[in-house]
Amino acid sequence: MKSSFLMLGLAILMILATIYSFGRTNKNKHEQNTIETIFARKSVRSFLPQPIEEEKIELLLKAGMAAPSGKNLQPWEFIVVDDRATLDSMANELPYARWLKESPIAIIVCGDSLKSFYWYLDCAASAQNILLAAESLGLGAVWTATYPYEERMDVVKKYIDIPENISSLCIIPVGYPSSPLQSKDKWDPTKVHRNSW
Repeated sequence: MKSSFLMLGLAILMILATIYSFGRTNKNKHEQNTIETIFARKSVRSFLPQPIEEEKIELLLKAGMAAPSGKNLQPWEFIVVDDRATLDSMANELPYARWLKESPIAIIVCGDSLKSFYWYLDCAASAQNILLAAESLGLGAVWTATYPYEERMDVVKKYIDIPENISSLCIIPVGYPSSPLQSKDKWDPTKVHRNSW
């Protein structure tokens, strides 16, 4: 009887140790994957003619909405564009977004200036989340600025029917990369200052 209780106790301890170990391993793995994704992110400007799964598009948008937001105002709005004619037309008029001609979709990150004076800061954090999420999902993406350039913002308003109080921050073409790219090592210790300049 005693040996049965002892065996049961040992089995429970082993199970608890396994669960504890599994939780720690996954936590460390998750943390490492986040850092790896940050360092692996790159600007992708050439895409395969391959559609993006709807669940991946939704994950990109959820990542965008998970960004920090001043006073939690969340002034962001997102426009997913997959209409080929609209993408091509914007590419023709936006010289720094000509890769829209290859991307199967674009996400236009916009902000509500009535909701927040600093909408563009919150939306910048949101756009960065989308870029990192794209990298982690095996997709390619690139930030193409519209704000603060009135002429670029006007192109978005021309093709996308957005209200007056909504301003576009950037257009993010998204797709599967047409070729492998290497990320850039941007670490520069001379840009780090401690306690004073």
